[in-house]
Amino acid sequence: MTVHRLAVRVYFEDTDAGGILYHGSHMRFFERGRTEFLRDLGISQSLTADRTDPGALLFVVRRFAIEYRKPGFLDDLLTVETEIGAISSPRFTVAQRLLRGDDLIASAEVEVVATGGNGRPRRLPPAMAALIDGAR
Repeated sequence: MTVHRLAVRVYFEDTDAGGILYHGSHMRFFERGRTEFLRDLGISQSLTADRTDPGALLFVVRRFAIEYRKPGFLDDLLTVETEIGAISSPRFTVAQRLLRGDDLIASAEVEVVATGGNGRPRRLPPAMAALIDGAR
């Protein structure tokens, strides 16, 4: 299985008043991990996100389950690990972990669905499905 890793730093904007990583920031970090993983596969979301194009392909999150394990803190250097799970076009799952060294800060399972510009599910193009499947 391919594991994609992305380093992220916790800035003041990512924390609550106590300097602890705000729960919503975890979701942003996980989004960055998924986006960069797809980009490294050659799938740029900016090229697929034109809703006015009848052939548009958009990725939307259908389900996001997160488990918070330990706090993150201001100025921590964290790693977002991302792996592709099951694929059943038009959807696929992504397993993600947020780590500080070897310490698990949070984990998430995300179900992503490909949709057309009209918001309805749309099968992944075969070449794109092969890229994503090949990263498992």
